[in-house]
Formats: sequence, structure tokens, C-alpha cells
Amino acid sequence: MNPPTLLTGWGRTAPTAARVVRPRTARQAADALASAGPRGALARGLGRSYGDAAQAAGGLVLDCTELTGPPRLDPDRGEVTAPAGTSMGRLITALLREGHFVPVTPGTRHVTLGGAIAADVHGKNHHADSSLGAHVRALTLVTPDGRTRRLSPDGDDTDLFWATVGGMGLTGVITEATIAVHPVETAYARVDTDRTGGLDATLDLMARTDDDYRYTVCWLDLLARGAATGRGVLTRAHHARIADLPRPLRRDPLHHRPTAPVGAPPWAPPRLLNRWTVGAFNAAYHAAAPERRRGQAQPLSSFFHPLDAVRGWNRVYGPHGLVQYQFVVPFGAEDTLTDIVTGLSRAGAPSFLAVLKRMGEPTPGPLSFPRPGWTLALDLPADLPGLGRLLDGFDERLLEVGGRLYLAKDSRARAETVHAMYPDLPAWRRVRERADPDGVLVSDLARRLRLV
Repeated sequence: MNPPTLLTGWGRTAPTAARVVRPRTARQAADALASAGPRGALARGLGRSYGDAAQAAGGLVLDCTELTGPPRLDPDRGEVTAPAGTSMGRLITALLREGHFVPVTPGTRHVTLGGAIAADVHGKNHHADSSLGAHVRALTLVTPDGRTRRLSPDGDDTDLFWATVGGMGLTGVITEATIAVHPVETAYARVDTDRTGGLDATLDLMARTDDDYRYTVCWLDLLARGAATGRGVLTRAHHARIADLPRPLRRDPLHHRPTAPVGAPPWAPPRLLNRWTVGAFNAAYHAAAPERRRGQAQPLSSFFHPLDAVRGWNRVYGPHGLVQYQFVVPFGAEDTLTDIVTGLSRAGAPSFLAVLKRMGEPTPGPLSFPRPGWTLALDLPADLPGLGRLLDGFDERLLEVGGRLYLAKDSRARAETVHAMYPDLPAWRRVRERADPDGVLVSDLARRLRLV
């Protein structure tokens, strides 16, 4: 029997120990579920959920990163089939060689396909293309009863399909998936950049122009004060065509080489990131951004996954780790968004990574996070004094306007808060209990938030 392994999320908070097995086939995944003890079992990918979503204290964790194999592209159908342990980075590299691209990618390439579906990840194009679940044509799910099911959005068990999309791994182990893809001419994005002077200007520019672009995201300075509160750097893009590239790049337009990462220091002192160090970084970053630039050719890896250029960047938050707080508020609730941004500024909350996006149509997944509105994601040191009280207050404001938190990012919300934010939770539970009547599948997140 494997000795317990200490696991955390990307935020490096609340570590717990579990036995870890590494299935390579659906059959091995089914056998592992059958061997789960009283503390249950859970699938895990590359561990990029920020909190405790991929941990199962005292239980069995199925490390699914060895469920791999070459992706199978069908260009005529516009879809690719790949094992669930395939990383987004490997999938993107394979597709670009054939002149295709994934429909949605999150902010890191270091997530597995199965994990991305379980979290129903979104990207810079949600306002145009929804989340990944909208593009899943089929998936293979191993349930604790040993069955292997092929599910699709128009198949015999659509309820289980949508309970799995965004279901945080609590309906079964995804072992393979087929997703839609689209053709591209190059491995570059054609990027327009604008620097904004405050939150009102940021929101206005995004509302007026986002629909003209497939991809859009805005970095915010959450430490700026006064009229500069919420100033930002807005980048919007389309996939570049060959004619958009400088002549030297046209010779090999699909050349794709993910940025070789530079390692972060293996250790950082507590409070390295504080209102003064982050404030200086934010001011310099905002000042260095172009006031207005059009048509810059950027490698797709730089545009979509800039933080992947620093290996282990989460370590700079020090030994206590980090908390990521991501929420969505409906359109029309901009005052709540403004109040939260202003509250963070007044509190001197040191976040150098704060990104704002507009969201479009959701998927039918009962636990899927995205909804039409504004979403803000920010990282904060976990040992920031008063952080819990500050974020609890924001949670209350979100509840008042119908906002919600992202489960894949959460590490500290209260169960009653999340239940109120996800009114379809009872319906999801009924489907989950049908797929897992003995309650084998469980996570630290599910126990903390009383999801199961």
C-alpha cells in the first residue's frame, strides 16, 4: 500500500495527506475506485486548482496525469479526442502543428483536459465563446460502480453529462474527451493594447469594444488610489492571419514553442509581497504599458499563458501561500464591482495579479461558475492581516446582487454562502447520488462546503 502523500492546491494552503495511485487506463481507474476506503476517492490532474478541490484527506487520490496518449484530430469534423490526462499545453502544441487551436484555454497551460472539464474552465473569450463545457462533444466517465460511460450533451444521460461539466470531479473519473477545435493560420495573436486611467474608463472601454474581439482581458492596479483606482492595461486580440505577421515570421507561421520558464526562487520570506513592493510593481507596469498600440503580433503562449514563463511563481507569496479570489457579478451590478475594487484599494491589499473579463452565455452545468457579467480574479497573500474579514464582506455584497464565487479557486468560503450562490446545487446532488450512491467520490472542498 502506498504511504500517504501530502497534497495542496496551487495556493499552497491547507495541505492534507492521501494515498496516491496513478492509473494509466480506464480499467485501472475503475479498480482504484473499487479499492477506496471509508474516506473515499477523488481524481486529480496537475494540481492547479488554487484551494482544496483536488485533495481528499485520508482518502485515495487518483493522479490522472498518466492517462495520456497522442491526441486524435478529425479536421473534417472539427474535433479532437484525447486522454483526460493530456495537458492543455501538450494539446495546444499538437493541434498547432495541424493548424488548429483549442476552443477555450485558461490562464495556464498546466492543466489536464479532464481537470479543465471538471472545472468548466473559461478563458479570455468567454464573452464570445462561453466556457470549455460548451465545446465538449463527448466524454468518457468511470463511475464508482465500475461502469465506463460515454456521455454527450445530446446523449442518453444529459443530466450526468452536465453534472460532470463543472462538477469538480465528484461524479466520476473522466478518462477521455472529445472537444471541438477551430482552424488557425498562425501560432500568433494580433493584439491591441490600451492603457486606462481608472475603473470607470476601463469598464466603459471594455463594454464598447469587447464584442469586436474574440479575446479580451484587462489587468487592474488594485493599489492605485483616488481617480486612478482600478486603472488598467486592456489587451484584446484575434488569431493572427499570415498577412498580419511581420515578414520574417511568415516563413513558419505555425511555429509554436512555449516560453521556456524561468524558475522562481525556491524560498521567499514572509510578507515579500506587501502594499509597497506590489504598489511599486503595479505603478511601473502600468506606466510601461503603451497608451495605445494596435496589431502587435504576439506568440499565443505569451498572450494566453504569461505566468507560465515563471516556474513555481506561487512561491513568491512566501511560506503561508496565497488565496485567489474570483467572482462574477451580473451586468447592471457594476456598483458592487466598484465597491469591491475600492475596498481592496483602501485595504492596501497587495495583488499584482488582478484580471478583469466580461462573461457571456453559460453552460447548463449546475455547478459551472460563469454567468453573464463581470468577473474579477485576484491573488492575495494568505497571511494578509484581516483577509478573512475583508473577503467575507465581499461575499455578502455578491450575494445581494446574485454574484458567485468560482469553486476551482476557492479555499475559504462558507458552505451557506456557496449554497446560496449555486441554487441548482440540490438538482446536481440528485444526479450525483444516482452516479455515486455510496458516496465514494469526495474532496476536501466538498466536505468543507458540504456539497456532498
